[in-house]
Amino acid sequence: MKYELLEKPLKATDMNSYMGLLIGDVLQDLFPEISDELKQKLIAEIMENERKSLLENGGTLYEGVQETLVELSKNHDLFIVSNALDGYIQAFLDYFKFNDLFKDFESHGKTGKNKAENIALVMKRNDLEKSETVYVGDTQTDYLSAIENELGFIFCNYGFGNLEDQYKSLKINKINELIDVV
Repeated sequence: MKYELLEKPLKATDMNSYMGLLIGDVLQDLFPEISDELKQKLIAEIMENERKSLLENGGTLYEGVQETLVELSKNHDLFIVSNALDGYIQAFLDYFKFNDLFKDFESHGKTGKNKAENIALVMKRNDLEKSETVYVGDTQTDYLSAIENELGFIFCNYGFGNLEDQYKSLKINKINELIDVV
């Protein structure tokens, strides 16, 4: 490996608990001893490799994602807010040809802001009403960011994260269930 920072290789499942978190926080947790300079270098390399990989290979969509997004976009304005690196959302939209389905998006990689702040930016930019907006996500961070913005929230049980029991939320087990609940 180029930097030899790991004692043993990571498996994909090792990364599940980091989904939705800021890349700087993930690197800090995985490698608490690295310098800020190396952390920034790693982030730049990860950004470039992630963007290239997504443009070339796409990713694996959950069953029903494309059909559900197409159906929802007929009667709802769709937006993306993510803690992804800059370029990730653009590559995702380009690869799957979803650009026409989403009105706007924002990411931590572009703004340096957390998810709650980026939700607020998208809402302001698009004149969205809190009472008419719902955030759909699969992590506790998603839930807390929606609540901070006084939004309804729908939790995806099939995603990467968990939502602690004390947090009350509508939950779905498959993405196509959104069609019936929004």
